[in-house]
Amino acid sequence: MASNLSVEEYEKLKKERQFYKFQFRGLELEALNKLKDAEISELYHARARRRMSRGMNKKYVSLMKKVRESKKDVKIGDKPPVIKTHLRNMLIMPEMIGGMTVSYTHLTLPTKRIV
Repeated sequence: MASNLSVEEYEKLKKERQFYKFQFRGLELEALNKLKDAEISELYHARARRRMSRGMNKKYVSLMKKVRESKKDVKIGDKPPVIKTHLRNMLIMPEMIGGMTVSYTHLTLPTKRIV
């Protein structure tokens, strides 16, 4: 996509082309990003709640940090750089939406876009 657009022009084009508004359990992305981890865990299913209540390991926190940093340095309308990982069982947190990850399977590295 062209990265020479201004922020206002890009938002206008985005609204015109928007077919699907992301929601999780009735909350939009902006509202999800404002929630704390304890409030987010209440929205997840039982297995994810249990996992979040036990805390996140360093490797999961570092993956979230990498996704956050990769999204920060992206020009308007471009895709963020792909992050390679072995963590296929990582919970998708709201701040990770919009990032690109690749989970290693024994043969290939398929790209997964976190929508």
